[in-house]
Amino acid sequence: MYQFNEQFTKSFAQFADVAANANRLALENAEKAFGLYFAAIEENANATFAYVGELIEVRDAEDLKAVWPKGLQVARANAERALGATQEAFASTLKTNEAIGALAKGQFEKATAQAKAEVEKATKAASKSAK
Repeated sequence: MYQFNEQFTKSFAQFADVAANANRLALENAEKAFGLYFAAIEENANATFAYVGELIEVRDAEDLKAVWPKGLQVARANAERALGATQEAFASTLKTNEAIGALAKGQFEKATAQAKAEVEKATKAASKSAK
């Protein structure tokens, strides 16, 4: 019974370590994604407010014609920044998921190796006692 408890405790400790590492990776990824999105939002807001400041100073149709293309340029740059942040966050998430998958695979391989070792050990003990 003691051997079973020891094996269970050892396996659970390994599982807890892997789970903690997976959680750490997931949190780091979430932190990075939020940072990317907040940076993009900040840049977009600054660009938009700068454009709105120029737009407020418009007094006639000629000034509006001069400022209008800049508004389209600001909108395009904002969309590109948002898309770039999304793509970078997605790529980071893929890398994080691969790392978590590698952790899980390593845990399964380690558990399989330990189980095989225990089966071989029990088989040898049983064959010795049968003789």
